[in-house]
Amino acid sequence: QVQLVESGGESVQAGGSLRLSCAVSEYTLETYSMGWFRQAPDKEREGVAVIDGDDRTDYADSVKGRFTVSKDYAKNFLYRQMDTLKPEDSAMYYCAADRNPPPLNGVYCRRGYCYTEDGIEAYTYWGQGTQVTVSS
Repeated sequence: QVQLVESGGESVQAGGSLRLSCAVSEYTLETYSMGWFRQAPDKEREGVAVIDGDDRTDYADSVKGRFTVSKDYAKNFLYRQMDTLKPEDSAMYYCAADRNPPPLNGVYCRRGYCYTEDGIEAYTYWGQGTQVTVSS
């Protein structure tokens, strides 16, 4: 069983920076791909970043160049550095883990659940989320 606990969400001004953390179960970072998702009120959940077991990363176009994901294997933490924050970045942010998830553009989310195009759950494990609010 993989456990994920997010932290670091808070209210910030537009243009500011924030680092989110996700504490993960031991050995998870080495064997699972880790995704970051977000869900704003009245919007579907969306994948914004992923880092796999070999530390290869991918980002959604909406955050590319502003968000960076990284891992600390010694501390069992997943991080996401968010810079140049915009009001539209306001959302609940979730980290997720799966041994073999689809690429970001192959994840389809509806009503808080995310699937592959074949209807299989895209990520097996999810954290409880941390809230980020960006004010203009």
